[in-house]
Parts: sequence; C-alpha cells; structure tokens
Amino acid sequence: MEFVLITFLNGLGYGFLLFMLSSGLTLIYSMMGVPNFAHASFYMLGAYVAYSISTVLGFWPALFIAPVAVGLAGALVEHYGLRIVHRYGHVPELLFTFGLSYLVVEAVQLVWGRSPVPYRIPPSLEGTLFTLYSTSFPVYRGFMLLVAAAMLLAIWLVLRHTRIGLTIQAALTHPHMAEALGHNVPRVFMLVFGGGCALAALAGVIGGNAFVTEPGMAAGVGSIIFVVVVVGGLGSLAGAFIISLLIGLMQTFAVALDYSLGGLLAALHVSAPASGPLAPVLRLTLAQVAPILPYLLLVGMLIVRPKGLMGKREG
Repeated sequence: MEFVLITFLNGLGYGFLLFMLSSGLTLIYSMMGVPNFAHASFYMLGAYVAYSISTVLGFWPALFIAPVAVGLAGALVEHYGLRIVHRYGHVPELLFTFGLSYLVVEAVQLVWGRSPVPYRIPPSLEGTLFTLYSTSFPVYRGFMLLVAAAMLLAIWLVLRHTRIGLTIQAALTHPHMAEALGHNVPRVFMLVFGGGCALAALAGVIGGNAFVTEPGMAAGVGSIIFVVVVVGGLGSLAGAFIISLLIGLMQTFAVALDYSLGGLLAALHVSAPASGPLAPVLRLTLAQVAPILPYLLLVGMLIVRPKGLMGKREG
C-alpha cells in the first residue's frame, strides 16, 4: 500500500507537469492549426529565466515574472515571425517553429553555458509535507500539484466564464464571423500563442528545480508533449489532461516495477527459452521498457482511433 500510494502521488505530479506543457500546445494548435515544435524550448527558457531572476530577487518573484516574460517573447515571435509565415501554409510554419527550437537552444547555451545551472528548490519549500508509513512526500511535490491544479482551474474559468474566453472560443470555431463582429482575431491569435508559451514557461519554473535545468531539458520532454497532444486528440484540452495523467502514472509505476515477461511465464510454470531470438525480449523488465511505453500508446491509438481519445472527426 505504501508503494502504491507514493508512486501514485509521484505519477500524479509528473502527469500534471505534462499537462501544464501540453495545455499550451493544445490551445495553440486548436486555434492556429500549427504543432509548435518550439513549445518545449519555451519550457526550457522559463526555467533559465526563473533561475536568473531567482538569483537576484528570489524564487517567488521569479514564479510570476518568468512566465510573463517568456509569454511576451512568444507573443513577439507570433507577431513578427509566425504571422508572416502563416500566409505561405502549414509547411513553412512547421519549418519556422522547428528552426526556432534550435535557435532557442543555441541562445541558451550562449547565455548560460552548456552545463547545468544550480537552479535549486527554495528553502521555504524544502522538507517533508507528510509521511506515509516510512516514506516521506516532499513539500515541493505538493506545491507542484497545487500550481498545476490552480492552472487547470484558471484555464477552465477563463475559457468558460470570461468575455475574453468567449472571444477565444469564437475565434477558434468561426474566425471570420468573430472578425465581422469587430473582434481583432490576429490579436487573439497572438494572445493565445503568448499564453501557451507562458504556460510552458510556468512548467519550466516549477519543473526546472525539481529536475535538472540544462540545455537538453527541452529535448527530453518535447517528444512526450506531442504524444500527449496526439493521443488525447488534437485540440482537446480534456483529452490532453486525461492522457497526461495516464502517461504520468504509467511511466512512474513502470519505472518502479522490475518484472519481466520471462518472470511472469516462470510464475505460471511455463518454461521460457533460455536462448534464441526471443530470450533477450523475455528478459526485458518493465522498468527497462518504461521510456517507450508512451510511444507504444501513440502507435496503438493511431491504429485504433487516429483522431485521438477525444479528437473530433473532420467534416
């Protein structure tokens, strides 16, 4: 029971962090139709900007300033770059964001170097939140869950119960009608792109010191984000939330389990071949294959339901 509860909480924290990343990308795709390949780079940028601000002002100002600064940078990228490329079609947009991701990585290495930076958990959030049996659950893990839950609630309230949220939804589904009613749709695009980048930066602020802040951190989560968005259903926030939690729990439990298919066969009193082409596969443990489980889920979903879990059929 101790193992299940602690692993469940850790998986929940990882899943919420994935949703913080994928929610911004989902909003951007649902409005502009562009899978932003540079999205994970804004996550990395948020961690580095928060590190620099925290060395001067402390962690709490960095928690609010860094997402706003990165969100403004994202809005400028949309206004002066992506908006111009948009008229030429989706392929130039993809190439633009793909090149932007490399540009951000190189800029980070020029400014902060290639080695990890000492972005640490603030002293006020160190320590144990509670103890289950003999295992301690850190305060910072609870803080990550709280921030992610607050962000989820804020997105829901903004999109469902505010005038700007209604304008965004109108621009999502009927952009020409929204523009005919006097709304500045390009400005709404810029707002959503900047807001999506700010959400990614917020994930970087609270995830950068929980893990490691280094130039390769964007590449480490970039592919997982797209798995979440595609499997959940392109443009579906609810689907992204469900799949984020599923992948977080699945990977966290898999990493902690050292079972193999050969061991399962032995427990069932079935003789497994000690040599041959299948022997190495039977010896693979669940912890060893944990990194590829999300991609197996992606392949399976594309075969069974190409639109994703909560995606909508075109036409």
